[in-house]
Amino acid sequence: MKRIVLSIFTLALAIQIQAQTERPKLVVGIVVDQMKQEYLWRFENDFGDGGFKRLMNEGFEAKNAHYNYSNTSTGPGHASVYTGTTPSIHGIVNNNWYSKLLKRSVYCAEDTTAQAVGGTEDDGHISPANLYSSTITDELKMSTQQLGKVIAMSIKDRGSALPGGHLSDGSYWYNSATGTFMTSTYYMESLPQWVQDFNNRNLADEYLNMTWELSNPLSEYSESGEDNSKHERGFRGKGNPTFPYNLKELRSENGKFGLLPSTPWGNTILTEMALAAIDAEGLGSDAISDFLAVSYSSTDYIGHNFGPQSKEVHDLYIKLDKEIERLLNELDQKVGKGNYVVFLSADHAVAENSQRMNELGFQYNNFNSRGLTSYLKEELAKKYGEGELIENAGLDLFFDHAALEAKGIDLYEIQQFTAQKAMQFPGVYMAIPGIDLTSNSYTQHIPQLIQNAYHPKENGDVKMVLNPGWQGGGMTGTGHGTPWTYDTHIPVLFYGWGVKPGKSVREIHITDIAPTVSMLLNMRLPSGATGTPIFEAMK
Repeated sequence: MKRIVLSIFTLALAIQIQAQTERPKLVVGIVVDQMKQEYLWRFENDFGDGGFKRLMNEGFEAKNAHYNYSNTSTGPGHASVYTGTTPSIHGIVNNNWYSKLLKRSVYCAEDTTAQAVGGTEDDGHISPANLYSSTITDELKMSTQQLGKVIAMSIKDRGSALPGGHLSDGSYWYNSATGTFMTSTYYMESLPQWVQDFNNRNLADEYLNMTWELSNPLSEYSESGEDNSKHERGFRGKGNPTFPYNLKELRSENGKFGLLPSTPWGNTILTEMALAAIDAEGLGSDAISDFLAVSYSSTDYIGHNFGPQSKEVHDLYIKLDKEIERLLNELDQKVGKGNYVVFLSADHAVAENSQRMNELGFQYNNFNSRGLTSYLKEELAKKYGEGELIENAGLDLFFDHAALEAKGIDLYEIQQFTAQKAMQFPGVYMAIPGIDLTSNSYTQHIPQLIQNAYHPKENGDVKMVLNPGWQGGGMTGTGHGTPWTYDTHIPVLFYGWGVKPGKSVREIHITDIAPTVSMLLNMRLPSGATGTPIFEAMK
C-alpha cells in the first residue's frame, strides 16, 4: 500500500513539474579530454556525417570558445564546465595542489572518508567534496525534487565525480587494475546490477586482444605529421611509435588492463557504458529531465603520449567520431530525436612539443622547475638571511608564514620581491603576489586569467605562468596547463532540444555552458556561476 501511495505521489509530482515548464527529457554532457577546437577543422574531411559534423551542421558551434583562467587541466576543466565558474570560486585549482591547511598535496576528487565500491581500494577515495560550488547536475536534481536522474562516467575518476556533482545517482570510473568500472561509498554501498552485468562482459579484456590499425590508408592522413617521430613516446615493448599496435603483445609491459585508456577502445568502452546506463536507468524515458555526463579520457592519454601532430591522435579522432555517431543514433532510438539536448566541449586543449617547436625556430623550451626553486632560495637567503622560508615550491609558491613572522618579514614585501625575481628566471613570463590577486581586479588578458585561477584558500603566495610554448616536459610527448590560446581554445557545441542551429565567432567562455544549460532547463544557475548564457544557441 505504501508503494502504491508513493508511486501516485511521484507521478503527481512529475506531472506538476512538467506542467511548470517544458524541458528536454535528457541532457547529455560530453567532455572530450584534451580536445583542441582545431581538430574539428583539421580532421573534418575524415569525419562521417553523423558524428561531429552532425553536431556542427545541425546544432550550434562556438568557433571562438576559450577557457577564461590559467590552470588549464582536467580537474579544473570539468569543474568549470559544470559549475559555470572559474577555479577562483569553485576551488578546484588543479588536478593536485598543496593544501595550506593539511600541509600536504591534495587531489581534486579526493575524499578520505569514501571507500571503494568495486575496483580496488586505493582508487575508491573519490567524491566531489572539494567543490565549493553546486553544479548544473546538482541544480537539476534540486529542481526536480531529486526525481530527475544524474549518471556520470569517465575513464578518469575526476572526469566522473566532478560532473556528477554532489547529488549524483551514480558516478563511475574505470579501474586499471581490474578492467572494470567502479564507484565509492559516497554514492552507494554496492554496484547496481546493471554495472555488475556490464563489468561481467569483460570488454576491456576483449579490446586489449585487438590491434590498433589506421582507419584509412596512410596516404590519406595528410593533416598529421610523420608516423615515426622522435617527439612521440610510444609504448613500452615497441621500438618505434608506429602503426600497427598489437595490443595483446603490448599488455605485458604496459599493464594488463592499464593499457586500455591509452587506446581508442578506452572511448569505445565508455560509449558502451553510456548506452547501458540509458537502458538500465531509464534515462530520458519519462517527463522528468535526466542528465548523462560522459567524459572521454583516452584522447588525453594518447595526446600526451604522441602529441597533436601525430597519426595516432588523427586516427583517434576518426574513431571517436564514430563513437559520437553511435551515441547520437542510440539516443534517437531510445529517447527520441528532438527530446534530448547534447553539449560537447573539452576540459582543456594542448600544446605542441616544445622541443619540436624549438627545432623549428620558435623561442620555446623546456622549463627547469628545480632550477627555479634553487634560484629563488638563493635570492631569498641573500635578502633575508639563511633559513627555510619556502614551505612548498612550484609555479604556485607557498611561504612558511610562521617562519616569516619569526623573522619579522612582511608578507606582501616578500611576495613582491619573489615575484620580481621569478620573472628574471628563464621561461617565467609573469609572477603575481597572492595579495595582489585577492585585492585587485585585473582586466588585462593574462593577469585576469591568473586571477580567475586563484582561490584565496587553496592557492599560495606567488602565482606564476610560463612563456608561450614552454613546458616542463622532455623531448617526447606534450602537456597543457597554461593561459595561452593553444591550451584555452576548445570546442563548444550544442545540439538538439531548444538549440538554435548556427555558428558564432565571438569569444565565448567555458563558464557559459552551465548557464546555457540552466536556461534550457528553466532552472536556477549553479551557486557560484559567473558565466553568461550563450543567447545565439537558444531558440
